[in-house]
Parts: sequence; C-alpha cells; structure tokens
Amino acid sequence: MKFAVIQFPGSNCDIDMLHAIRDVLGEEAEFVWHAETSLDGFDAVLLPGGFSYGDYLRTGAIAKFANIMPEVLRFASDGKPVLGVCNGFQILTEVGLLPGALLRNDNLHFVCKTVPLRVENTNTIFTSGYEPHQEIRIPVAHGEGNYYCDPETYQELERNHQIVFRYISENPNGSTGDIAGIVNAAGNVLGMMPHPERAVEELVGGTDGIKLFQSILSSFKEAYQSASK
Repeated sequence: MKFAVIQFPGSNCDIDMLHAIRDVLGEEAEFVWHAETSLDGFDAVLLPGGFSYGDYLRTGAIAKFANIMPEVLRFASDGKPVLGVCNGFQILTEVGLLPGALLRNDNLHFVCKTVPLRVENTNTIFTSGYEPHQEIRIPVAHGEGNYYCDPETYQELERNHQIVFRYISENPNGSTGDIAGIVNAAGNVLGMMPHPERAVEELVGGTDGIKLFQSILSSFKEAYQSASK
C-alpha cells in the first residue's frame, strides 16, 4: 500500500506522518508537494497537521485552493481513504469533504498534551483494529480545534454513526458533543484533531495511534483480496 503525505507551506507534522507509515508500519509513503496535480499511484492520502500557509485568513482557508486539492477531492469521491489530522481536519472541513468547522479553543489558548479518547465507531476503515468503546490516549496540539456544527448536522452525525472519536474526562477545546474525530457519510474520509502519528512508539509515550494506520492497511488488503477473487 502506498500513502501520499501532502505537504503545504507551514506543514510541521508531515515528517511524523511519514515516519509512522514508512518506519513503523513498514509501508510505502512519499511526500506530495501542494503544487502537484496528481495522486496517481497512491492508495491513501494523509493531510498532516501544522499551519498551512501560516493559517492566514483562517485555518485551512488558503490550502483549500492548493493545486493538489481537486485531486484530493477526486480521490475521496473514488472511495479511497483520506485522513486529515489537526490542520488536515481543518482543511477537510474547508473543502467540504466533512461538515462543520474548527473554531478557536474555547479557552483561547493553545493546548498541547495527551488526552483520553473513546473509540465510538469501530465499523470504519480507520478504526476496525480497535475494540468497541475502547479508551485510548492520543496527543493534541492545537489552538483552533473546537469542532462546531449546527444541531441538525450534529443529529445527522449521531444518526449515521459518523462520530468516530470523542474526548472523555476532559474536553480540551470545547468541541460540540466532545467530538474529536468524524468521518464522512461514505466512511472513507476521516478528520480528527488528536495526532495518531505521534502515538506509534512507546519511546514517545504510547502506541494507541498505530492501530488507526493498521486499520487502513487491513481494510486495503481485504478490499484487494476481494477484488482478486
């Protein structure tokens, strides 16, 4: 399986993401610069955290117009896996691949710490490796991670089981319904504020994030095997 790690001016978690895939998972991964226009040959797309274009105007607002984004939209419409973490989540909401928006943290401070999450839905290509309602610990690092959606959208997310991760014990940013991560209706696009790529080795505090990437890989292999029969 081959992963594309999209790089924008201001990305700062791209190397972490590449390391998680290439060095820990043992799969192929390459950087794709924002000015490129093709994702041919890739099986999954990862939009890393950071401050794309310096977060000018608002987070993700300029990245929305990057040359690579129409290709990311096509990739998603083809049903292939797209993961956006932190700034990547913000970008996914800006381009309309996910509903809602990311606002300033309710305390107006940048938050950087490891937080407990609950896996709300294991029936996705991103979470099949977790146990139902499993509690995990994943780092967050953001100033604008306050997920907001209107009541109607929230009810739709609940009804369709699109809420994948929730904060438990503490909500670090004030997000609606303690939401930490959601998928699109088709289930192939995930946006989350916590950083699973920073939780793949015991040396740096834990490995609860690696199962997310392993889940993507397992889902890909199952789909490939089914197609080859």
